[in-house]
Amino acid sequence: MVQDLTELRGEGWKRLLAAARRSLERTGGALDRSIGLSSPTDAERRVVIGITGSYRPQTVGRLTIQLAALDAALRQRHATSLHDALIMLGGPLRDRPAEREREQRQRAAAISRAAASVLASEAWFGSWWSALADDGTITRLLRRDDRLLEHAVGVLEHLHSRAPGHPIPLPVLAEQITGDTKALLAGAPLATLVLRALAIRSDLESVPRDRTGQRALWEMHDAIPDDLASQVLVLNVACGTPGLVSGWLNDASQCGVPFRLTLQQLATGDVRPEPADIFVCENPAVLSVAASDLGRHCPPLVCTEGVPSAACHKLLGSAVAQGARLHWRADFDWTGLRIVSAAITSHGARPWRMTAADYRHALDTGESTPLTGSPTDSPWEPGLAALLAEHGRAVMEERLIAMLLTDLAGEGR
Repeated sequence: MVQDLTELRGEGWKRLLAAARRSLERTGGALDRSIGLSSPTDAERRVVIGITGSYRPQTVGRLTIQLAALDAALRQRHATSLHDALIMLGGPLRDRPAEREREQRQRAAAISRAAASVLASEAWFGSWWSALADDGTITRLLRRDDRLLEHAVGVLEHLHSRAPGHPIPLPVLAEQITGDTKALLAGAPLATLVLRALAIRSDLESVPRDRTGQRALWEMHDAIPDDLASQVLVLNVACGTPGLVSGWLNDASQCGVPFRLTLQQLATGDVRPEPADIFVCENPAVLSVAASDLGRHCPPLVCTEGVPSAACHKLLGSAVAQGARLHWRADFDWTGLRIVSAAITSHGARPWRMTAADYRHALDTGESTPLTGSPTDSPWEPGLAALLAEHGRAVMEERLIAMLLTDLAGEGR
């Protein structure tokens, strides 16, 4: 039977029932409370008089009524409880105490999941989690989707466990962790959450706002949003195997012309660099001057253009597999030390002009800038990291071009 609740939609009932809804939602449906209306209208005063049977003068400033009395009146007049009437008039009631309890359980489960993660001992992971708690993100995410945090931790664990130089496309990563290939699309809640962690891990002040910066951040951690956008700049890297891309590299090498390779091109499988001494720099200015001054006589030179891309790792990994020896350098700053340290671990690279003596020389002959970011070590020469910390100055690689060209010219001869 459908009750006729037209009366309850009238002016005298609206505020009364709204107050009753707020009270029931706040207490989980308890009827042992009272509600009140300030500055009641005549219509509201008449409704309350009708429910309670007690006269209230027109001058009354506030009306109070027991919820139990309101419930009894509705049962008598409309054969429905207060709870059911509110649902029929305005939709389901929230049970806020139950919601809070569920949220607390979810928060405890999320905290337990994070504490049990293999990343729990990582400082950047702890900083990320603390930041999420401090700005209320954890609470908002649990209210929206109780699995977002779990998935974010899963993505970070997966990226952390991968061997460098073996990138994974974002749709594949998203499907493996969430079952949804689109979960890590740019702007998606999960992608935003993971990028916050990766930015902290990479010692960035914040997540890059532009898509290019975000793509580079993914690539720094071996996740590939776009295999065409992931590139590596090379000079005189020749291949001993036939093929379309190998042919391009060989032609460019014979002419001493810089060449850009994409990850998609490298995925063709025909790029197998000849075993040689390959030099790796960070700044494209070094490669540009080398191409101009040495041309085809320059030994193979690869430029990472900052943190190495997935394309860079794939090319150099293939080169090492063919017997190449890598001589690697970067800027004299904390990020540069991390890049070289990772190259030694991942590719067995040899540091190139990355000693404490080279840093002292760079300070004496080149312009320096304040050293920023989180300190790290230099396992190949502990004194280098200590010297950077002592001086607090960074020296960009292009300040050493003359010295680096001398090395390259010698190798070229």
